[in-house]
Amino acid sequence: MRTVIFKGPGQPLAIERGADPVPGAGHVVLKVGRCGICRSDLHMSSGEGPMFPLGTAPGHEYAGEIVALGRDVGHLKIGDRVTALPMTGCGVCEACRAEEPYWCTQTALMIGGFSEFVAADARYVVKLPAALTLSDGALVEPLAAARQAVRLAELPQGAKVLVIGAGPMGLAAVYWARLMGAGSIAVTARSTRNAALAEAMGAAAFVQHGEGLAARVADALKGSPDIVIECVGSVGLVPEAIDCVRPRGTVLVTGLCFHPEPIVFGLAAVKQLRVQFSIAYALEDFRAAVEALDRGELAPRVLVTDTIALDALPATFEALRGPSPHCKVHVDPWA
Repeated sequence: MRTVIFKGPGQPLAIERGADPVPGAGHVVLKVGRCGICRSDLHMSSGEGPMFPLGTAPGHEYAGEIVALGRDVGHLKIGDRVTALPMTGCGVCEACRAEEPYWCTQTALMIGGFSEFVAADARYVVKLPAALTLSDGALVEPLAAARQAVRLAELPQGAKVLVIGAGPMGLAAVYWARLMGAGSIAVTARSTRNAALAEAMGAAAFVQHGEGLAARVADALKGSPDIVIECVGSVGLVPEAIDCVRPRGTVLVTGLCFHPEPIVFGLAAVKQLRVQFSIAYALEDFRAAVEALDRGELAPRVLVTDTIALDALPATFEALRGPSPHCKVHVDPWA
């Protein structure tokens, strides 16, 4: 099969020929239909912070059709259209029993979606209803990550919410905040490029990032936000979230920042804030994302602003490191 390989920071991804995956016991092989490019793919290939091991085939936002079944897979069949958590676990620990393999001490990534075929753990495969496309299926992973974040925020009905960041994660957080009962939602970002997308996902206001942000957000929401969800991962944004949120509110951090952050914790203490971090998801978040799309909550489709062939991935990947007009780019390995 053709697959994309990480060769090292500062080097473009390489398209190579590799062996087709063979499913082990309890696993399946998918013919990849779509795989999304995630900001974490860019970060983990940049050389700053955690990095892919050399020779890794990235790609974790995938959906496809099952073409091979391993031993002891009884609930799936050849031809099923599915998406999957891109990881596996031991299957017996508390985290695995709770269907949260990220927290298993033996967790291992099942990535490689930038390939023609990829293997997945059948326990963490979710079937796609007939009405959904493989492009919809490739949106489930980022939607699941955002759903966990909003779920952890425990927003009360009618809550005022500020989302920092108008990329795919921030826009997906707007989607779930709306579905989970937020009263009014504002989005802030440095660029206004995705302001219309924020509105399409359910935001009532877009406030451009800059001086006096807290006051301008409070004006847009008619009061300081109860919940602030940080979805970028850049230095300085968690302190801004603390500045914007109301006293006794919640700051939920999903952005991954691996640089020192100058936080004055006293400013959080005098507001008696709850600061919560979120990473990954549970199987329930995947199922909920599929169910929401299937019942017609299809706003996330607007996030996909381009679909490219595998041959175009190395150049597109590097272009996305800089300013880009695109929100979510999908790869079609068979185009």
